[in-house]
Amino acid sequence: MSVFKDIVKLWSSDDLLSQAWDDSYKMMVLSNEIFTQAIKYLREGENKDTILALKKRDTEINLFQKDVRRKVVTHFAVSQDIDDLPNGLVLLNMVIDVERVGDYTKNILDLALNHPNTIKSEDLSKDLHRVEQEVISRFSKTLEAIHTQDEEVARSLMVSYKENLTSISDAIVNGCISGEITQGDESKTVALALYARYLKRIGAHLKNITSILVNPFDAVGYVLESNS
Repeated sequence: MSVFKDIVKLWSSDDLLSQAWDDSYKMMVLSNEIFTQAIKYLREGENKDTILALKKRDTEINLFQKDVRRKVVTHFAVSQDIDDLPNGLVLLNMVIDVERVGDYTKNILDLALNHPNTIKSEDLSKDLHRVEQEVISRFSKTLEAIHTQDEEVARSLMVSYKENLTSISDAIVNGCISGEITQGDESKTVALALYARYLKRIGAHLKNITSILVNPFDAVGYVLESNS
Protein backbone atom coordinates (compact mmCIF):
# COMPACT_ATOMS: atom_id res chain seq x y z
CA MET A 1 0.00 0.00 0.00
CA SER A 2 1.30 3.46 -0.92
CA VAL A 3 2.15 5.77 1.96
CA PHE A 4 0.84 8.63 -0.16
CA LYS A 5 -2.71 8.13 1.12
CA ASP A 6 -1.43 8.97 4.58
CA ILE A 7 0.61 11.91 3.37
CA VAL A 8 -2.29 13.67 1.66
CA LYS A 9 -4.08 13.79 5.02
CA LEU A 10 -1.44 16.30 6.00
CA TRP A 11 -3.14 18.88 3.78
CA SER A 12 -5.99 19.05 6.27
CA SER A 13 -3.71 19.73 9.21
CA ASP A 14 -1.54 22.67 10.12
CA ASP A 15 1.41 21.06 11.87
CA LEU A 16 5.05 21.20 10.75
CA LEU A 17 4.76 18.02 8.72
CA SER A 18 1.88 19.53 6.79
CA GLN A 19 3.95 22.65 6.15
CA ALA A 20 6.83 20.48 4.99
CA TRP A 21 4.58 18.74 2.49
CA ASP A 22 3.31 22.09 1.18
CA ASP A 23 6.90 23.31 0.79
CA SER A 24 7.81 20.11 -1.07
CA TYR A 25 5.11 20.72 -3.65
CA LYS A 26 6.08 24.39 -4.05
CA MET A 27 9.66 23.22 -4.52
CA MET A 28 8.53 20.95 -7.38
CA VAL A 29 6.58 23.77 -9.05
CA LEU A 30 9.62 26.06 -8.84
CA SER A 31 11.86 23.33 -10.24
CA ASN A 32 9.52 22.91 -13.21
CA GLU A 33 9.54 26.65 -13.87
CA ILE A 34 13.34 26.75 -13.94
CA PHE A 35 13.54 23.60 -16.08
CA THR A 36 11.10 25.02 -18.64
CA GLN A 37 13.01 28.30 -18.81
CA ALA A 38 16.33 26.46 -19.17
CA ILE A 39 15.08 24.62 -22.26
CA LYS A 40 13.80 27.89 -23.70
CA TYR A 41 17.23 29.49 -23.27
CA LEU A 42 18.91 26.43 -24.79
CA ARG A 43 16.65 26.53 -27.84
CA GLU A 44 16.36 30.26 -28.41
CA GLY A 45 19.59 31.60 -26.95
CA GLU A 46 20.03 34.14 -24.19
CA ASN A 47 22.76 36.39 -22.90
CA LYS A 48 25.21 35.10 -20.31
CA ASP A 49 23.98 37.26 -17.43
CA THR A 50 20.39 36.08 -17.85
CA ILE A 51 21.43 32.42 -17.92
CA LEU A 52 23.63 32.87 -14.85
CA ALA A 53 20.76 34.58 -13.04
CA LEU A 54 18.53 31.59 -13.74
CA LYS A 55 21.24 29.23 -12.47
CA LYS A 56 21.34 31.16 -9.21
CA ARG A 57 17.64 30.45 -8.68
CA ASP A 58 18.70 26.91 -7.82
CA THR A 59 19.54 28.33 -4.39
CA GLU A 60 15.79 28.80 -3.89
CA ILE A 61 15.33 25.06 -4.40
CA ASN A 62 18.10 24.38 -1.90
CA LEU A 63 16.44 26.66 0.65
CA PHE A 64 13.17 24.76 0.22
CA GLN A 65 15.01 21.49 0.82
CA LYS A 66 16.66 22.77 3.98
CA ASP A 67 13.34 24.12 5.25
CA VAL A 68 11.59 20.80 4.63
CA ARG A 69 14.35 18.94 6.47
CA ARG A 70 14.15 21.32 9.40
CA LYS A 71 10.37 21.05 9.68
CA VAL A 72 10.37 17.25 9.44
CA VAL A 73 13.08 16.86 12.07
CA THR A 74 11.44 19.43 14.36
CA HIS A 75 8.07 17.71 13.99
CA PHE A 76 9.43 14.38 15.20
CA ALA A 77 11.51 16.00 17.93
CA VAL A 78 8.42 17.70 19.32
CA SER A 79 5.68 15.13 18.69
CA GLN A 80 7.76 11.93 18.98
CA ASP A 81 4.97 10.28 16.95
CA ILE A 82 6.57 7.33 15.14
CA ASP A 83 3.32 6.62 13.30
CA ASP A 84 4.12 9.61 11.08
CA LEU A 85 7.67 8.39 10.40
CA PRO A 86 7.01 6.95 6.89
CA ASN A 87 5.40 10.25 5.88
CA GLY A 88 8.42 12.23 7.01
CA LEU A 89 10.86 9.87 5.31
CA VAL A 90 8.94 10.09 2.03
CA LEU A 91 9.09 13.89 2.15
CA LEU A 92 12.84 13.80 2.78
CA ASN A 93 13.31 11.42 -0.17
CA MET A 94 11.10 13.54 -2.38
CA VAL A 95 13.00 16.78 -1.84
CA ILE A 96 16.28 15.00 -2.56
CA ASP A 97 14.91 14.03 -5.97
CA VAL A 98 13.64 17.55 -6.63
CA GLU A 99 17.05 18.94 -5.65
CA ARG A 100 18.74 16.55 -8.08
CA VAL A 101 16.40 17.70 -10.85
CA GLY A 102 17.66 21.21 -10.10
CA ASP A 103 21.26 20.06 -10.46
CA TYR A 104 20.64 18.53 -13.88
CA THR A 105 18.74 21.63 -14.93
CA LYS A 106 21.86 23.63 -14.11
CA ASN A 107 23.79 21.24 -16.37
CA ILE A 108 21.39 22.13 -19.19
CA LEU A 109 22.05 25.80 -18.52
CA ASP A 110 25.78 25.07 -18.74
CA LEU A 111 25.13 23.72 -22.24
CA ALA A 112 23.36 26.97 -23.07
CA LEU A 113 26.32 28.93 -21.71
CA ASN A 114 29.14 27.01 -23.34
CA HIS A 115 27.84 25.70 -26.65
CA PRO A 116 28.66 28.15 -29.45
CA ASN A 117 25.16 27.87 -30.92
CA THR A 118 21.60 27.36 -29.77
CA ILE A 119 20.57 23.74 -29.36
CA LYS A 120 17.28 22.73 -30.91
CA SER A 121 16.74 19.06 -30.15
CA GLU A 122 14.94 18.32 -33.42
CA ASP A 123 17.89 19.71 -35.41
CA LEU A 124 20.29 17.28 -33.73
CA SER A 125 18.14 14.17 -33.58
CA LYS A 126 14.50 13.18 -33.85
CA ASP A 127 15.08 10.78 -30.96
CA LEU A 128 16.55 13.56 -28.81
CA HIS A 129 13.51 15.71 -29.55
CA ARG A 130 11.28 12.82 -28.51
CA VAL A 131 13.17 12.49 -25.22
CA GLU A 132 13.00 16.23 -24.58
CA GLN A 133 9.26 16.38 -25.19
CA GLU A 134 8.72 13.26 -23.08
CA VAL A 135 10.47 14.81 -20.07
CA ILE A 136 8.59 18.09 -20.47
CA SER A 137 5.33 16.15 -20.53
CA ARG A 138 6.33 13.92 -17.61
CA PHE A 139 7.19 16.91 -15.45
CA SER A 140 3.72 18.41 -15.96
CA LYS A 141 1.98 15.07 -15.46
CA THR A 142 3.98 14.35 -12.30
CA LEU A 143 2.91 17.67 -10.81
CA GLU A 144 -0.69 16.97 -11.79
CA ALA A 145 -0.62 13.43 -10.38
CA ILE A 146 0.83 14.58 -7.08
CA HIS A 147 -1.62 17.45 -6.77
CA THR A 148 -4.73 15.41 -7.68
CA GLN A 149 -3.54 12.16 -6.05
CA ASP A 150 -4.08 10.35 -9.37
CA GLU A 151 -2.67 6.85 -9.00
CA GLU A 152 -3.59 5.85 -12.56
CA VAL A 153 -1.51 8.67 -14.05
CA ALA A 154 1.32 7.69 -11.72
CA ARG A 155 1.20 4.04 -12.81
CA SER A 156 1.15 5.05 -16.45
CA LEU A 157 4.25 7.20 -15.98
CA MET A 158 6.02 4.40 -14.13
CA VAL A 159 5.24 1.72 -16.71
CA SER A 160 6.19 3.82 -19.76
CA TYR A 161 9.41 5.19 -18.24
CA LYS A 162 11.85 2.68 -19.74
CA GLU A 163 10.35 2.41 -23.21
CA ASN A 164 9.63 6.10 -23.71
CA LEU A 165 12.70 7.57 -22.05
CA THR A 166 15.64 5.47 -20.87
CA SER A 167 15.94 3.16 -23.86
CA ILE A 168 15.97 6.05 -26.32
CA SER A 169 18.36 8.16 -24.26
CA ASP A 170 20.78 5.25 -23.77
CA ALA A 171 20.77 4.51 -27.49
CA ILE A 172 21.72 8.13 -28.23
CA VAL A 173 24.54 8.23 -25.68
CA ASN A 174 25.92 4.83 -26.62
CA GLY A 175 25.76 5.74 -30.32
CA CYS A 176 27.74 8.93 -29.70
CA ILE A 177 30.36 7.03 -27.70
CA SER A 178 30.76 4.28 -30.29
CA GLY A 179 30.90 6.70 -33.20
CA GLU A 180 27.75 5.29 -34.75
CA ILE A 181 26.07 8.65 -34.20
CA THR A 182 27.94 11.76 -35.30
CA GLN A 183 26.93 15.31 -36.10
CA GLY A 184 29.90 16.17 -38.29
CA ASP A 185 30.95 18.54 -35.53
CA GLU A 186 32.46 17.36 -32.25
CA SER A 187 30.77 20.03 -30.14
CA LYS A 188 27.36 19.04 -31.55
CA THR A 189 27.98 15.36 -30.90
CA VAL A 190 29.07 16.06 -27.32
CA ALA A 191 26.04 18.31 -26.78
CA LEU A 192 23.74 15.60 -28.14
CA ALA A 193 25.11 12.98 -25.73
CA LEU A 194 25.14 15.28 -22.71
CA TYR A 195 21.66 16.66 -23.27
CA ALA A 196 20.23 13.16 -23.75
CA ARG A 197 21.84 12.05 -20.49
CA TYR A 198 20.72 15.09 -18.50
CA LEU A 199 17.13 14.61 -19.68
CA LYS A 200 17.25 10.93 -18.77
CA ARG A 201 18.43 11.70 -15.24
CA ILE A 202 15.72 14.34 -14.76
CA GLY A 203 13.20 11.75 -15.92
CA ALA A 204 14.60 9.23 -13.44
CA HIS A 205 14.14 11.58 -10.50
CA LEU A 206 10.62 12.42 -11.66
CA LYS A 207 9.92 8.67 -11.70
CA ASN A 208 11.10 8.41 -8.11
CA ILE A 209 8.71 11.19 -7.12
CA THR A 210 5.84 9.60 -9.03
CA SER A 211 6.42 6.27 -7.30
CA ILE A 212 5.32 7.63 -3.92
CA LEU A 213 1.73 7.59 -5.17
CA VAL A 214 1.65 3.85 -5.81
CA ASN A 215 4.46 2.13 -3.90
CA PRO A 216 5.05 1.21 -0.27
CA PHE A 217 7.88 3.20 1.30
CA ASP A 218 10.53 0.48 0.85
CA ALA A 219 9.84 0.43 -2.91
CA VAL A 220 9.75 4.19 -3.55
CA GLY A 221 11.76 4.86 -6.71
CA TYR A 222 11.23 1.42 -8.22
CA VAL A 223 8.86 0.00 -10.81
CA LEU A 224 6.97 -2.90 -9.22
CA GLU A 225 5.50 -5.75 -11.24
CA SER A 226 2.07 -4.83 -9.90
CA ASN A 227 2.43 -1.44 -11.63
CA SER A 228 3.10 -2.96 -15.03
